[in-house]
Amino acid sequence: MISCHEYDYLEIACMYQYPIKLSLSNGDKIEGIAWDTGRTEDKQECLILKIDAKIHKVLLQDVKALTALVKNPHFTTVTFS
Repeated sequence: MISCHEYDYLEIACMYQYPIKLSLSNGDKIEGIAWDTGRTEDKQECLILKIDAKIHKVLLQDVKALTALVKNPHFTTVTFS
């Protein structure tokens, strides 16, 4: 579960549409543009990424870390508890 404080970093990434890398609990890594937060069809919270002009939804429960791929004043890497 991502805390409210940690969720703020996801919203910042989306607001500025940062290119990011997500590290998932299964060991996979996904890179894309942070686009928005939302819910899946079955109401699970997700992060919406734009990857090669296509939209992908990543379940927040699967995200272990968020890394900005551009220098910015807000964060570099955030590890979720």
